[in-house]
Amino acid sequence: MQFTIIARDDTAPGTLERRLANRAVHLERIHALKAEGVIIDGGAMLDTEGRMIGSIVLCEVPDRAALDALIADEIYSQQGVWKDIEILPFRRVAWQST
Repeated sequence: MQFTIIARDDTAPGTLERRLANRAVHLERIHALKAEGVIIDGGAMLDTEGRMIGSIVLCEVPDRAALDALIADEIYSQQGVWKDIEILPFRRVAWQST
């Protein structure tokens, strides 16, 4: 199943600093999951000044339980960076090359 994770960061003071402090661990895991085919794509959501305020991740996992486990293992979730997490099932378009 394919899912979109829309994870908005907490707005409490210090959240951006926690995000930046844990970013290397986050990216290392994301790159590993991308290599495994679990992560399709993703990136940081930005405010109007270009500051990171959340994440959008497209992923493919066997089921919702696997997605919940993936989120629970995410450093941003564990460290209280992500506060409001929205999950949307989606279907990836099979693009044809021309």
